[in-house]
Amino acid sequence: MAKIVNIRDRALQSQDAIDLLSNKWRITVIHILREGPLRTNEIQSAMAEVSPKVLTQTLRGMERDGLIDRDIFNVVPPRVEYRLTPMGKSLIRPLEELCHWAKGHIGQRDAARDRFDAASRNPASKKSQPSAGKDRAASR
Repeated sequence: MAKIVNIRDRALQSQDAIDLLSNKWRITVIHILREGPLRTNEIQSAMAEVSPKVLTQTLRGMERDGLIDRDIFNVVPPRVEYRLTPMGKSLIRPLEELCHWAKGHIGQRDAARDRFDAASRNPASKKSQPSAGKDRAASR
């Protein structure tokens, strides 16, 4: 018999996935490392807007979560490279699909934002709220 997953369990599973990627820079690091290992300064150069401290924190967190591996070479000066783990590589396809989805919905997102912003500026235009929303507000 198949295990029945209740709504709360599904929500928690989704939250686990979101937690792996919720840091502002993790998705960028995954895309940068998709072609192969890079040294810290190469990653930093590709992400100039990120401070070295924040990049280090991001890389360490990703290493802790099993998304990347850090290889330390015993040379002078020390050389460190980061590479995606198999788990990190497995994220590339879903991230590509998410990016395609986002690109395909830019117009809808922008229209929704425009409607919301217009309604926020002009409260009288909020007359077209769904009745379910009015019922919930009235019951509070």
